[in-house]
Amino acid sequence: MESLKLYRKQIIQMSKIKRKYFGTDGIRGRANTLPMTGEIALKVGMAAGEYFTRGRHKHNVVIGKDTRLSGYLIEPSLTAGFISMGMNVFLVGPMPTPAISMLTRSMRCDVGVMISASHNSYEDNGIKLFNPNGSKLNDKNELEIEKLIDDDKKLKKHLVDSKKLGRAKRIEDAAGRYLEFVKSTFPNNQSLNKLKIVIDCANGAAYQVAPRALWELGADVIPIGCNPDGTNINFKCGSTYPKLMAETVKKHRAHIGIALDGDADRCIICDENGNFIDGDKLIGIIAKRYHKKELLTSDYIIGTQMSNLGLDFFLEEIGLKLFRSNVGDRYVVEAMRKYNSNLGGEQSGHIIIGKHGTTGDGLVASLQIIAEMVEQNIKASTLFKNFKLLPQLTENIKFNNKKSINIKDDFITDKIKIAESLLGEHGRILIRKSGTENKLRIMGECKKRKVLLSVIKNLKTEITNYLND
Repeated sequence: MESLKLYRKQIIQMSKIKRKYFGTDGIRGRANTLPMTGEIALKVGMAAGEYFTRGRHKHNVVIGKDTRLSGYLIEPSLTAGFISMGMNVFLVGPMPTPAISMLTRSMRCDVGVMISASHNSYEDNGIKLFNPNGSKLNDKNELEIEKLIDDDKKLKKHLVDSKKLGRAKRIEDAAGRYLEFVKSTFPNNQSLNKLKIVIDCANGAAYQVAPRALWELGADVIPIGCNPDGTNINFKCGSTYPKLMAETVKKHRAHIGIALDGDADRCIICDENGNFIDGDKLIGIIAKRYHKKELLTSDYIIGTQMSNLGLDFFLEEIGLKLFRSNVGDRYVVEAMRKYNSNLGGEQSGHIIIGKHGTTGDGLVASLQIIAEMVEQNIKASTLFKNFKLLPQLTENIKFNNKKSINIKDDFITDKIKIAESLLGEHGRILIRKSGTENKLRIMGECKKRKVLLSVIKNLKTEITNYLND
């Protein structure tokens, strides 16, 4: 475990690399406004097509999307861009982000694309790119693609002759391929035939495959959030609104509830009593399970700077260590590679299990938890009862996108030092800009909830007033 002194000094480090289009998880913004327009999507397709064209073989790209209405705008624009560079395009329709990662590898594509704004509301959309290994791009890759997006002369130079244009084809069995993969992550000698499971798909990308996977494994499935209409994704449902899941679990007396986000790469779980179980607890239980079964490749489990200190203590008790990466699942993956770790994730429920994939998968992660319940023959509440988290609170401050925000400003850093001194032993404050929204996030953690509430409330007020002066 890292020293507590380091925790006290640890302020979220913003990347020194300035990117025009890409954030912490691809390109994201309000649909039909910059940068999420048809024109930019066309150039992204052209730029990514040019960047990933290596060798003389026929190059392929697989494109998936969630259920947002704007997907009908972005998908054909991206398709046209890739085709203009001579790439064949495989269209799979609504599909979870981890499915696109898996399909990129299994279909031997040169690049994978997921059209989604994840947990954001329907007004937004985004573009996530995957390399041939099914991994999200690193900063270097994104910078090089950004240069191509803005270099019209270079893009036009690489347009292929009309005889060499790519083709677009819809792949009808993509859902079945992912379905079989998901089921393969659950023990062959176990089934779900004794469990009643609530699954909330957030009216998003997993609305078909997730309930079916659980049903085929034998569960009595109660699906909610499975009626997308283009505008109801993540609306009062899914992992950003787990209250609906919890209420449904209690109403139907289910054994466990699973809430996915719009692109199903993250999950929140609740036990049979409707108590929420966040990503930190899920990571801890999966780590314990894999450690017991000798499936871990390293003593290091990868979290982020937002991970609860309770996860450190839990892992330490079973002989493991937590390493904290920057926030964002692709940074978690990078740290996993560095430390030869096959397990990492975020509080939000992004959990990457190296044995099963290279990106977060809410459904696969949930199945690992359920597998432990089944093998031990215990309730979800029993599984998590000895896992204690420190009181933690996160507050958001909205800001104008045009306003320059420096989180290392002297006023802000001084106020943080004062706040941390009031939190006592194990107390810490982290502040960062959201990578996907115009928000400043303030996270506080300490042993005493009452003290934490007071300190964070005052800190939020002081910083808000300062930014609005």
